[in-house]
Amino acid sequence: MAKNTYETLTILDSNHYARDPGGVSKQIETLITEAGGKVEVNRLWMEQKLAYPIDGHQKGTYWLTYFEMEGSDVPKLDRAFHLCEPVLRQMTLKLDPRLVEPILANARGASPVASAESAEESGGEEETSSTEETADA
Repeated sequence: MAKNTYETLTILDSNHYARDPGGVSKQIETLITEAGGKVEVNRLWMEQKLAYPIDGHQKGTYWLTYFEMEGSDVPKLDRAFHLCEPVLRQMTLKLDPRLVEPILANARGASPVASAESAEESGGEEETSSTEETADA
């Protein structure tokens, strides 16, 4: 079975995230990995007041994650998110294969046009720049 690329937006409890941002983000990554996925990009999107209270919470931290996983493992991941205490809500979408590279480049902070040009210059193979390695560290 071929792996698909997915995008998950989670709304996290802002209090949990404020107390331990590294631990909460690592917990999201661990849930995906344990469900059989491979995380590509995992980052904070924004923190804002919620449109309506969720379990008494007025504010939420929005966390964006892109990962590869077999489609049959997605329900297992969904269940894990429901059991995860810091996660208030989550939504997972399958990305169109034609859009995966530009979306991942944008999520990493690179220009999608620059990524496509460098891929063409290298004969279709992506190069890893030192700035990407530094950003991940």
